[in-house]
Amino acid sequence: MSDEQLPVSGDEPTPAGRLTSQSIRSFVLRQGRMSEAQHRFLDEMMPKVGLPFRPEPVDLAQVFGRKAPHIVEIGFGMGQATAQIAQARPDDDFVGIEVHAPGVGSLCKLIDEGGISNLRIVQHDAVEVLRDMIPEASLAGVHIYFPDPWPKKRHHKRRLVQGPFVKLIASRLAPGGYLHCATDWEEYAQQMLEVLSAEPQLANTAEGFAPKPDYRPLTKFENRGIKLGHGVWDVVFRKV
Repeated sequence: MSDEQLPVSGDEPTPAGRLTSQSIRSFVLRQGRMSEAQHRFLDEMMPKVGLPFRPEPVDLAQVFGRKAPHIVEIGFGMGQATAQIAQARPDDDFVGIEVHAPGVGSLCKLIDEGGISNLRIVQHDAVEVLRDMIPEASLAGVHIYFPDPWPKKRHHKRRLVQGPFVKLIASRLAPGGYLHCATDWEEYAQQMLEVLSAEPQLANTAEGFAPKPDYRPLTKFENRGIKLGHGVWDVVFRKV
């Protein structure tokens, strides 16, 4: 997740357990500078690879023109890892969700230059996309990589990975589908582990933290942190 896309949370879910547009939001939209190339690719490619938000379930098999496992990435930042994963897994289809226009333009550029056909982009709030567009029990996986850690204790309520949102994600996973989170903040990693462990629809694939799956590439941000001695923690749970 980019620094420009910041997760926040608000009210508790409704008594029926349904998230409303006011209960949790996956971002606070901030303006960011866009390069001419990002503007150009955003304008040229989104009509081709963009999936417009609409408050009704979408048939992803129809969108991609084939039946394949569907994986959603929430907050793809500038999209480098997203593009690499899609290229490395041509038999899977990916939907990247991001509100940050420079990041969307950047991923559009990578899709065009790499000839990537198994990746679509939704430029909208991830909570509403999951809640309204993604049918229940339809996803093979969900990726949340390096969401904003909100390190100050008084800001922890703004973190993306919290019980109500994890419950929503779990409801969209098919049996055996996975939720993969990664962070370089140990305290946030512990919270992720606790929150996912508390969701009865999910089961941990490891004894605590998981080894980094081969499909998740090392980002420039992550490499820089590793060189500085920072740790990185992966959490991988599956739908039971």
